[in-house]
Amino acid sequence: MDKRTEYVERLSAQIVERDVQIDELKDKAVSATPEAKSEYSKSIAALQLKRDEVAAKLQGISSADDNEWEEIKTGTENVWGEVRTIVSDSITKIK
Repeated sequence: MDKRTEYVERLSAQIVERDVQIDELKDKAVSATPEAKSEYSKSIAALQLKRDEVAAKLQGISSADDNEWEEIKTGTENVWGEVRTIVSDSITKIK
């Protein structure tokens, strides 16, 4: 298996994990106070947008040539870092 395929498979698995976390955050937000629900909704929406951005970049990696995929990978890693931050912040807020 080449590096690109390994990367795509690893990132795909991480996206699935984030989808589970998003669902968990939605469940926890339901029981929050009305004021907090608004904040949680914003965080969850931002998280979903970034998650979708990573998924789009992942598709770009699959179709990119050998030189392009490394550049796309770098951009994907940057967005993925933002996703991790949003998840962490959201979990902290909801607890």
